[in-house]
Amino acid sequence: MAINVKLLKKICEAPGVPGYESRIRKIIIDEVTPLVDSVEVDNMGNVITLKKGKSSEKRAMVGAHMDEIGFIVTHVDDKGFVRFTTLGGFDPKTLTAQRVIIHGKKDVIGVMGSKPVHVMSPEERNKMPKVKDFYIDLGMPKEEVDKVVSIGNPITRERELIEMGECVNCKSIDNRVSVFILIETLRKLKSTPYDVYGVFTVQEEVGIRGANVAAHTINPDFGFGLDTTIAFDLPGAQPHEKVTSLGEGTAIKIMDAMTICDYRMVEYMKEVADKKKIKWQPELLTAGGTDTAGIQRMGKNGSISGAVSIPTRHLHQVIEMAHKADIDGSIDLLKACLEGLDKYDWEHR
Repeated sequence: MAINVKLLKKICEAPGVPGYESRIRKIIIDEVTPLVDSVEVDNMGNVITLKKGKSSEKRAMVGAHMDEIGFIVTHVDDKGFVRFTTLGGFDPKTLTAQRVIIHGKKDVIGVMGSKPVHVMSPEERNKMPKVKDFYIDLGMPKEEVDKVVSIGNPITRERELIEMGECVNCKSIDNRVSVFILIETLRKLKSTPYDVYGVFTVQEEVGIRGANVAAHTINPDFGFGLDTTIAFDLPGAQPHEKVTSLGEGTAIKIMDAMTICDYRMVEYMKEVADKKKIKWQPELLTAGGTDTAGIQRMGKNGSISGAVSIPTRHLHQVIEMAHKADIDGSIDLLKACLEGLDKYDWEHR
């Protein structure tokens, strides 16, 4: 369970909403360059690394998206309050009482504001909030705001990573924990039967856009998505609603709303986990999708694909929580799967 929390903290706290991933991309490039044989950045901004295997006859692709959900400036009113739209999926009630950072000519802190409860009508108090009910207050008059903020500036959420018991808690565990896992896997990976393309993708949160392009370029034979998944092991949850549970091991994806994982890959991953005594749990998610969809389908020939999923509580909030043992197990499973791809009878399963 001795994961590098310092590196994970650096990765999670870095800004990088869809389409504006430059800061997190630089951190990734600095970390992975000594670990792989080559690093390229494609036109979309995907970081494509290659770790050469014993044979280039087949290719394995691992995708971990680097973007985080966030916002973009749409308007500054005559009093300096900023309006925005979302980049990625949000539950509006999670915006209440949050700090954000607008990345303009310089980074400026703001707070999410909305109508005070004290002046709401009874009807307003009983209504669910909507994104349009919120604005960003920078504590500055318009003339000062205009010096640093422009329409189109990206906005990220402000929250540091802390350790809580056996867990880590931060904004953007989705999907920076997978960025961390892929970096650590590349660090530990010494020898593989086939070439491994570790890809840090862009714009997943707005439609798996980066993974589609990267898979088209690489045309992998084998594919692994790497992303968080729901851990609804919380008060009030029924057993059939949990999807996964924190601390019960890394998860092997069976399907989500965008991907039915190849049954051969699912069985292979289960066999590897059992053989290596890696704690795991099945994941079947009826809503949502990950880069696994693009990796599976957007190469010329398609790929035999599955996914390593990291159980995470409070997804798409600033208090996302993952268990350190599950993170460590995810590294172990991905590494073992990449090392053993030539040992499985793919054709006769």
